[in-house]
Amino acid sequence: MSTDGMTMAPTQDTTRDPTEEPATAAPFPWRRLVWPVVALLTVVAVMLPHEDLPSWVWKYPHAWQVPLASWISDFMKWLMNSASFGLFTVRDITRAISGLLDIPLSVAKAIFATGIMQGEGSMAVQLFPPIPWYSLVIAATAVSYAIGGLRLALGMALGLLYLAVFGQWTSAMVTFASVLVSSIIGSFGGLLLGLACVRSKTVERLISPLLDVAQTMPVFAYLLPMLILFGFGPVSAMIATIIYAVPPMVRITIVAIRAVPEEIDALGRMTGCTRRQITWKMLVPSAMPALMVGVNQVIMLSLNVVIIASMIGAGGLGWDVLAALRRLDIGGGLEAGLAITVLAILLDRFAQALAFRAKRNRRRQDSQKLVTYAVYAALAVAAAGWLAADHWRAIALYPQGWQLSTGPFWGDLVSWININFYGPLEAVKTFILLNVLSPVKQFMLALPWPWVVAVTALAGYWLGGARLALTVGLMCAFMAVVGLWPATMITVYLCGVAVVISVLIGVPVGIACAQRPMLRTAVEWIIDTLQTLPAFVYLIPIVMLFRVGDFTALIAIVLYAIAPAIRYTAHGVAQVSPHLIEAGVMSGCTRRQILTRIRLPLAVPDMLLGLNQTILLALSMLVITALVGTRDLGQVTYAALAKADVGLGLVAGLSVAFIGMIADRLITAGSARLKTHKGH
Repeated sequence: MSTDGMTMAPTQDTTRDPTEEPATAAPFPWRRLVWPVVALLTVVAVMLPHEDLPSWVWKYPHAWQVPLASWISDFMKWLMNSASFGLFTVRDITRAISGLLDIPLSVAKAIFATGIMQGEGSMAVQLFPPIPWYSLVIAATAVSYAIGGLRLALGMALGLLYLAVFGQWTSAMVTFASVLVSSIIGSFGGLLLGLACVRSKTVERLISPLLDVAQTMPVFAYLLPMLILFGFGPVSAMIATIIYAVPPMVRITIVAIRAVPEEIDALGRMTGCTRRQITWKMLVPSAMPALMVGVNQVIMLSLNVVIIASMIGAGGLGWDVLAALRRLDIGGGLEAGLAITVLAILLDRFAQALAFRAKRNRRRQDSQKLVTYAVYAALAVAAAGWLAADHWRAIALYPQGWQLSTGPFWGDLVSWININFYGPLEAVKTFILLNVLSPVKQFMLALPWPWVVAVTALAGYWLGGARLALTVGLMCAFMAVVGLWPATMITVYLCGVAVVISVLIGVPVGIACAQRPMLRTAVEWIIDTLQTLPAFVYLIPIVMLFRVGDFTALIAIVLYAIAPAIRYTAHGVAQVSPHLIEAGVMSGCTRRQILTRIRLPLAVPDMLLGLNQTILLALSMLVITALVGTRDLGQVTYAALAKADVGLGLVAGLSVAFIGMIADRLITAGSARLKTHKGH
């Protein structure tokens, strides 16, 4: 009987109820096969002979194109030549606005750069000089000490002396006057728009897409409409600068005002304050530290576009860098570029000191009075020096005999590298061109445009649903419909290769920085310098070493865009909870396992944010590299500016903006989905 039982046992195990099989078997992972299949079909589509498919698949037909550029150009001509509001034409209105904005700009330039002038051109006579270099150094140092202490005061003094010693004072003051007025108008305008968005969801929904376009569209695209509407000159450049710099202020204002505790608003209503009083006497002062961060961003972005704005008459340091690029004068371009960097650092530190002044330890009352008296005395000395300069005009300018220059050194260094390392450099350039850039470029240009649009829409549906799929699909199709598909593919190819290289370099460096504080400090200093140094300055030595072309553009883009890949990776890896690391160590994980199984998976959302920022920086730099011979959308935008074709410039700029917005939407949706999957 026991033997029968033994023989029956396996029979019971092997003869299972067939209805239990579907409940226990894992479903086939169809979703995991989607993207491998898409990749395989993409390769097949590229390899297919063109004769096997209709011609419209490979090249968007000219007859199907929407002449949006022509429509915009015709509209601008009608707007400036025929449109009117009552007795005034649009030209009269825009010129009146230009004249109104020119008043504060002229006053700022008179104070800091030109002095009070009578007459124009060569017949102009200076009635009163601008503030002399020594007076501004004394006044700025004293105010900086009162605001931020000794460290800020020393930095301000050394920075201003650098501008004077290296012969950049006059140009720096022209740039400073323009940035000062742009920052004031941009900050106040951004504050008002942000408050309007807080009060009305409808306004916020209407403004948000405009802010996205303003931040992602190349500044080149702004210049021509500003030139047509407001004329050639610094006012047009200032308006373009404000449009580019104001979006961060709007967004920070929305976040800062909404972050104010509700108790403050309730207190205002209970005490009988009006809506205006609650806003300006309670909400705005409470949010001031965060709002000052927005002001800081406006200043930095204004300085970021001074070179491009100089193309339509801004002048100053931007014009010096642009002229040096055209002459391939590495020394002059580097010194002017470093002057912009110094100016950016000084304004940044001063704005930060204003933002966090209330958070520092308060001095004793008697000590505060002494500081105040010392500041007044320093301002009086500066004013006396200004009056003295009116009598002795020679002392207003820093003596040329005391000036220094590193220009010859940098020029000789690049020449030495060219002479001694021409062969290896040319070999590296040729290898990258033949084995990386050219194959990727040919692959992207060979893709059928409907397939690219379909894959983009599929990615949107996969990550965010039908609404995102429709949004990114229409943005992608826009580039084909307006006739800019080949330039778009070249843009995507060059930006894509640069982003991949930036990530391949930035992620390992970021991981190393997260685990080594001293290395992180050194790398932070390097990438801060790379980001504050004007993008145009990169091009001069690179062009001299590698000549013009895609390889030169690639190096400049990687140098400019690599910072977020490093910074966000280091932040994501370093912020992992120590308790999780300790748990991994206690469970026997090695250092590599802790990195690959704990730190990196938890840092992926931050790394995706860094990828997003890297793409946006790469696109912004890609437009600038149009000056070194690329054939992408940046070149189309730059050519439109040269030909005064406002429609083509705006359409090309909008295409660049759409590429950035597609990447932003997809990466944001992917990051949100990843956080949901991980239960964050």
